Amino acid sequence: MNTRQGFTLVELMVTLAILVILLATTAPSLTELYQAYRANAAISKLQQALKLARNQAISYGARVTLCPLENNVCGNDWNKNLTIFTDGGNLNELDGNDKILMRLDDADKNDIIEFNRPSVRYLPDGLASASNGTLKYCPDYATSPYSKALVINNAGKVRLSKTTVSCSH
Repeated sequence: MNTRQGFTLVELMVTLAILVILLATTAPSLTELYQAYRANAAISKLQQALKLARNQAISYGARVTLCPLENNVCGNDWNKNLTIFTDGGNLNELDGNDKILMRLDDADKNDIIEFNRPSVRYLPDGLASASNGTLKYCPDYATSPYSKALVINNAGKVRLSKTTVSCSH
């Protein structure tokens, strides 16, 4: 009995053609899925960092700042060098006895992070007095449909914005 097992060349070519068509139609969906996942992960990381800064301010009984540090001074590029530190000396400056509590990884080079102030400062009672605002995250481009924002109120509470978000860059 001569039984051959396997596929013919025609069967393999048809299967390969179907596979290529399926991959070509699902690849854009995977890109969007990845963009949405990255946006959710980044906004969660930022929200956790803000909550940590507030909790540390209350625990240490000291002013705690979250900002993008440039030469030990809070800068304006929220995409890199985000640092949480105790801020006992000059405002928005890592000096004297200030202690770094946490550094966040830089955002993806194509992403945009914006905040309407140079820093988020939490007072020893957990209030974010004069640091309230909206922290925006836009993956890949300013008008991405997956953009998200965190709203920080004067009481120091952080919540995810439910409105459509776009960044200015």
